[in-house]
Amino acid sequence: MITCVVRYTIDPKRISAFEEFGRRWMRLVQAHGGTHHGYFLPSEGASDEALALALFSFPSLAAYEEYRQLFGQDREFIEADRIRDESGCVLRYERTFMRPMLPDDLAALDAPS
Repeated sequence: MITCVVRYTIDPKRISAFEEFGRRWMRLVQAHGGTHHGYFLPSEGASDEALALALFSFPSLAAYEEYRQLFGQDREFIEADRIRDESGCVLRYERTFMRPMLPDDLAALDAPS
């Protein structure tokens, strides 16, 4: 499994547009073989800059790359990106790929050898 962590800098005045953008992407990830773990939005903090995180996983990097081939091609992907582009809700973003260590992994560590 591979997990993509996306860190967004968003315009705090456009959080509702970002939420719509996020809802669209959660549906798209789920519809195309991934598991979306949600968006984590600012609750309190600086009023001039807001950070948000998104985490989603695919069974493999190959599965993620298959999903990525739809960017700029599939109508639903284009419409989701249009929300971001037209609203200006995302000021910048960066993607990192990680390997999750999940609570189920603890059972293997606690098992007698």
